[in-house]
Amino acid sequence: MSESSAISLRPATPADTALLRYWDEQPHVVAADPNDDWMWEVELARTPVWREQLIAELGGRPIGFIQIIDPAEEDSHYWGDVPANLRAIDIWIGEPTALGKGYGTTMMRLALVHCFANPEVTAVLIDPLDSNTRAHRFYQRLGFKFLGHRRFGDDDCSVYRLDRADWSEFNAKGAAG
Repeated sequence: MSESSAISLRPATPADTALLRYWDEQPHVVAADPNDDWMWEVELARTPVWREQLIAELGGRPIGFIQIIDPAEEDSHYWGDVPANLRAIDIWIGEPTALGKGYGTTMMRLALVHCFANPEVTAVLIDPLDSNTRAHRFYQRLGFKFLGHRRFGDDDCSVYRLDRADWSEFNAKGAAG
């Protein structure tokens, strides 16, 4: 078993507040998400049906965070008017020592498997900063297609989408290779 296959996801809880605040202060996290206050004390205590907040652990040690939302149901309407049966993902590795080891790929694959396990989900959206070209390449390698540029609040972002059919094709190729 490879080390990255030992990654698991668990629900984030209010007990993770200090850890998430610490990760929010890391330069690589600030660079990828400079203008958001996640309001951890409030948000980790909430469990709306349209959102999952997950901690990625490597052998029981927290290394990253994933948020999966239903953008049509999310209460701030961040994504605007979108059709039903989509999901949107925020993901980052918080621990600097866990960067560059393939853990992000494993985390994203786990998140996508989780999203597409619901047969009603038709596609997944992501919105990295326009300036985050490493993230663009990362998502493209996973089969995401660029949709266009969009401004979310103070951030200029690139919107990508992964349709269920493309995910299935991508996984079939990966299994055969």
